[in-house]
Amino acid sequence: MENIPSFNELMEKSIIDHWDLDALTDYKGITLQYHDVARKIEKLHILFENSGVERGDKIAICGRNCAHWAVAFWATLTYGAVCVPVLHEFTPDQVHNIVNHSDAKILFVGDVVAKGIDPTKMPGLEGIIYNPDYSVLFSRSEKLTFAREHLNEMFGKKYPKYFRKEHVHYYKEQSPDELCIINYTSGTTGFSKGVMIPYRAMWSNFDFACQVLGDKLKAGDHVLSILPMAHMYGMAFEFLFEILKGCHIFFLTRVPSPAIIAQAFSDIRPSIIIAVPLIIEKIIRKKVFPKIQNNRMRLLLSMPVVSKKVRQLICQQVTEAFGGNFYEVIIGGAAFNQEVEAFMRRIEFPYTVGYGATECAPIITYSDYSTFRQGSCGRAVPHMEVKINSVDPEHVPGEILARGLNVMLGYYKNEVATAETIDDDGWYHTGDLGLMDAEGNVFIKGRSKNMLLGANGQNIYPEEIEDKLNSMAMVSESVVIQEGEKLVGLVHPDYDEAKNLGFTTEDLNNIMEQNRKELNEILPAYSKLSSIRLQKEEFEKTPKKSIKRYLYQEAL
Repeated sequence: MENIPSFNELMEKSIIDHWDLDALTDYKGITLQYHDVARKIEKLHILFENSGVERGDKIAICGRNCAHWAVAFWATLTYGAVCVPVLHEFTPDQVHNIVNHSDAKILFVGDVVAKGIDPTKMPGLEGIIYNPDYSVLFSRSEKLTFAREHLNEMFGKKYPKYFRKEHVHYYKEQSPDELCIINYTSGTTGFSKGVMIPYRAMWSNFDFACQVLGDKLKAGDHVLSILPMAHMYGMAFEFLFEILKGCHIFFLTRVPSPAIIAQAFSDIRPSIIIAVPLIIEKIIRKKVFPKIQNNRMRLLLSMPVVSKKVRQLICQQVTEAFGGNFYEVIIGGAAFNQEVEAFMRRIEFPYTVGYGATECAPIITYSDYSTFRQGSCGRAVPHMEVKINSVDPEHVPGEILARGLNVMLGYYKNEVATAETIDDDGWYHTGDLGLMDAEGNVFIKGRSKNMLLGANGQNIYPEEIEDKLNSMAMVSESVVIQEGEKLVGLVHPDYDEAKNLGFTTEDLNNIMEQNRKELNEILPAYSKLSSIRLQKEEFEKTPKKSIKRYLYQEAL
């Protein structure tokens, strides 16, 4: 294994080097500078030490993104404990299960989560700490109660004058394979597994980001954190990389609606944008498409003399919609709609699509927008190998396999699932199906578990059908399911647009039938839809905005 530096030492250095810079801001709320972060980390270290928390103990954090969530995370790692980030969208029962399964000793909670959880259902927990002010909401430990009540006094005794740079000394991991985080996958099929992420994977993801983006970001640059930090995609590339570079991170702290995100982009003007496809697609469809999908604009775009100039003007407008100050937009976490991608490519917008998994903390493939091939998700990143398990990887889809420093240690307390996922040669079996061209670009076809089998044995990838269906009239989102030998499209229409146009349910059904006929004209015989049904409510989604499709197939 190559020489891997201490990850916590990188945090120590960043805090010292950027002492007086702004570090963490709750959008339209508090701002902590790097020295404030250091002070709060030190207080939590004192609290942990006097509460009996030992190196390797598990500390869970569950709440919406905010500055204090970030501090609790860094305090846990730099103390030498193992962090268990829990998605705040999980139900109380899921939170209880994860806390119990992970053997967490302490649980940090945000305001919303605090109202729903039940301490009696987490019998191994010693205490619950409230994120906004680090007060103790619940305690089974006299040590914890006493330490919190006397925390300021203890801090004052340890640092009688004031807390300075030279006082910042953090735990250094003993081995690159030491456990750092247990991240419970949101998943779409049942109870999630605890992914054991070692320090080497954290460093490897950071080193990758430094290699590809290090000269694009500098200390003091602004970054907007939209994705949940409890998910590895958001944690690695909207938080960890930036804080180690000395950037200023803004947390939305609220539900990221397109309107709120658009306003935040305008106010913050981030230097890099990390997003899931749903966010980009909604902004493009709501803010951009209505301006260009008219006869005048279509005419201008069809005229060779001015079309390039028009595309440049459109690109400028789209760029401004995202703050106008970024190097590129990196999209990942779910499939990207081909119509929206083709539009972004046509106007030469600086976007790229990456691919990863929680089990790789998370990055597997990526390419800079300048070398990115449309429709792909890039090539294997530094410290990783990628191959397609197929007799003909360029033409016959096979499972995507990955190997390298980013790969997890395994699933916590689940040796069977670990053995099923990581083979004897160290290859992580992603469960995703894909192709790879001669240059190493990976093209995802879909999840192997989502693949449907046609009547004559053909492989049907529902994601490919959904991508086309989602670009049709009045379709907001869709799921393709199988009923016997027939394929059915479940569609959640754009009800806001339908209301504006005065469309009835009968009108929508007629539109969907027309969509079905047009769609079937471009699909192979074995993957044509037999019908389309309206879905009144939005489809339930995971925190990274993937549809929980198993809910709709199993409902049959």
